[in-house]
Amino acid sequence: MRDIMGMMKQAKEMQAKMASMQEEISALEAEGQAGGGLVTVKLSGKGALTALTIDPSLFKEDDIEVIEDLIIAAHNEAKAKVEAIMAEKTQALTAGLPIPPGFKLPF
Repeated sequence: MRDIMGMMKQAKEMQAKMASMQEEISALEAEGQAGGGLVTVKLSGKGALTALTIDPSLFKEDDIEVIEDLIIAAHNEAKAKVEAIMAEKTQALTAGLPIPPGFKLPF
């Protein structure tokens, strides 16, 4: 019975820590660049695109496809950074808990 109570206490503590971490992740911002800095995007911790900067030298009629590709590349870089930070924070939070490898927490 003590083990169950201990597990319930751990689960409650973990829930509080998860809520705190979710708030912290929401406040995160990551920046991705493509084309040597010609295109820059910023993403929130939830993956929402919050800013986009395009160097004016790219604005030529025949370069539209290049600009589109650079925006996608910069967005993907920023999103990868946000996911890496989330994974790092989750791993630190769940250290010592018997969670199976590859298990994703619900957020």
